[in-house]
Amino acid sequence: MSKLAAAAVKKSTHTEQKQFSSKDFHQTFARPTYVKPSHVIHKNVENAGVHNQFSEERKHPVFFVDLPSKNVSMTIGGLLPGQKTHLHRHTYETVLYVLEGKGWTKVEDEIVEWEAGDAVYIPSWAWHQHQNLSDSEPAKYIACENAPQLQNLGVALREEEGRDF
Repeated sequence: MSKLAAAAVKKSTHTEQKQFSSKDFHQTFARPTYVKPSHVIHKNVENAGVHNQFSEERKHPVFFVDLPSKNVSMTIGGLLPGQKTHLHRHTYETVLYVLEGKGWTKVEDEIVEWEAGDAVYIPSWAWHQHQNLSDSEPAKYIACENAPQLQNLGVALREEEGRDF
C-alpha cells in the first residue's frame, strides 16, 4: 500500500462517526445552519380565498396557510351548518383546533364532541369524519398536519371511503 493510501485509511478510521442506537436519541453530530425562508408571515389568510380544488374535493371550505414549512401544514377549515365530511383517512397526523361552532369527529369507532376552544387529535391512517351539529351556524377550525414531511418522503396518502385512488 502506498504512503498516500495508508494515510487515507488512517484518516478515515479517525473520522468515523459513532453509530447511534435508541438510547442515544439526545446525541447528534448534525451542525444545523439557518436558511432564510422566502417569507415568515401570511397575512389575512382567509382574505386570500378558499383553495377551490381542495374545497370542492372535500365538500367544505378550506384556506391554506401559505408558509414555506417543509414539515408541517396549517389550514383553516370550515363546516357549513349541518355539514358532514366524507369518511376518510390519511397517512399523516392531524391536530384540529376548533375556533367556532360545535360538532363531532368520529375517529374509527369513537365519536368525540367538540366546541370552540377544543383540540382534537386524528392519528395516522385512522378512518375519521367531522360534522357540524348546528343547523344555522358554521363551524371553523385550524388543522395542523405533518403532510408536507410525508409528501417530501414520498409516503403521503389520502383515501376516501368508496373512492378508488
